[in-house]
Amino acid sequence: MKPAPIKDFESSANASRGLALWHVLAIGTIAFWGTSFVSTKVLLNHGFSAVQIFTLRFTVTYLLLLAMTHKQFRCENWKHELILCLCGLTGCTLYFWAENTALSISPSSNVSLIVCTNPLLIMIFGGLIYKSERLVKRQIFGCVITFIGMVLVVLNEKFILKLSPVGDLLAFGSSCMWAIYSLIVRPLNYKYSTLFITRKMFFYGALSSIIIMLGETAIAPNEAGAGRFLGVPWQNFAEPVVSLNFLCLTVFSSMFGYLIWNKVLKQLGTVLASNYIYAIPLVTIITAVIALGERITSVAIAGAVAIVAGMVLAEWKPRK
Repeated sequence: MKPAPIKDFESSANASRGLALWHVLAIGTIAFWGTSFVSTKVLLNHGFSAVQIFTLRFTVTYLLLLAMTHKQFRCENWKHELILCLCGLTGCTLYFWAENTALSISPSSNVSLIVCTNPLLIMIFGGLIYKSERLVKRQIFGCVITFIGMVLVVLNEKFILKLSPVGDLLAFGSSCMWAIYSLIVRPLNYKYSTLFITRKMFFYGALSSIIIMLGETAIAPNEAGAGRFLGVPWQNFAEPVVSLNFLCLTVFSSMFGYLIWNKVLKQLGTVLASNYIYAIPLVTIITAVIALGERITSVAIAGAVAIVAGMVLAEWKPRK
């Protein structure tokens, strides 16, 4: 009867090592997404509109995923097909459209703070919907500390928030879209492969984004770019800085990012995995310091420490 505890310990140790891998992959995904803001800014500075950027991004990502897997095109039933359609709309098109539109109306600090509240929404509604996603007090406390750190990083010593009702509501809508996507994709992770789910998401994301881009071109052809096919400055892709940043957005932030993230949601749980989203502003500001020469303050450094401490507290499990 004595060997049993040893087997239990070995299986527990193997499980811990397996989970550690998914924590590392979650951090890698957040690194991709954190740098995507800088890549998007580069493309905006080279004549692309926000709608054009995420439309081309989703379309190319879908084509790459289609080349990787094209044996199964339909879900088992129309209910699952509808859920994946909603995932594409909420997790791709509506999320980016609302966020980018909010950035054009409200101060970026407002938008960043509001959008990064989606882990709180996921924690609240995930606990109500799924019993397995309910957090203990220690984990909730860790999430709160991480949120405070995120606020400090976003503000970066600029404690000035100006209310902009329309822009702020759009930013909150963007946060809600991501929370909806994170929660409704969870049951499908146990029925279909991550590759299939991600490919279907980007199909519906690309389809709905193309409709928005066509509408943008029809409403404001001059702003979209007169004399250019669909208003897109295709010739700018000849510049290495444009093509490389678009490649980063498509391959790393979209294809690998969503593939890994959907798997991380399954392995770590939607609520705990979403806690890593708080680190996106931290990655963004570090990337901006390196690539754009922006300044990081002592407040942001304190926020970075709080983010790491909160994550460790939320994810750490005391040994029995």
